[in-house]
Amino acid sequence: MNHKAVEGLQKGDISALENLFDYYYPRLYSFSKTFLKCEDGIDDILQEVFLKIWQNRKDIKSTQTFNSYIFTITKNLLLNELRSRLNNEKIRNEMLKNAVPEEYLLTDKVEFNELKEKVDEIVNQLPPRQQKVYQLSRAEGLSYKEIAEKLNISTKTVEYHIGQSLRCLKEKLKELGLFSLLYFYLFL
Repeated sequence: MNHKAVEGLQKGDISALENLFDYYYPRLYSFSKTFLKCEDGIDDILQEVFLKIWQNRKDIKSTQTFNSYIFTITKNLLLNELRSRLNNEKIRNEMLKNAVPEEYLLTDKVEFNELKEKVDEIVNQLPPRQQKVYQLSRAEGLSYKEIAEKLNISTKTVEYHIGQSLRCLKEKLKELGLFSLLYFYLFL
């Protein structure tokens, strides 16, 4: 990756953005395809990635961390897309068939909704700050850095709250016998 292109981007050089697009697009496309398991919507997501890169170009602190920065933005947008697709029952069922062996499929909407209700109940029992951090991370798809900036706390504090939230969810769902479904719910 050309550090001069990132420096040019920081200065508002549109040709630098084009160079970064040419370099990163195929890599991000492959990454997105493994994430979504299909090609529908990838172009739109990647357009949004580069739009965000352009809009936030003055916030890019280092050319050395640009690679992880662009992949983090992509991952967050992909997670948002997956969550929105899961709200569509037909798409959710199709994704399940393609991603999970049949013996692990959630056989009907009731089981998924029951799991979602349990997770929501547990999250509502978390301390207020942990609830807020969890919601910003999982529901809104913000990165730890974005959450830290939004709540005016350190990224280490965000990591701590997410870790505590996930530990609590795992323990409570294990007690309810729903732990095996946790991975599916939290990460899709």
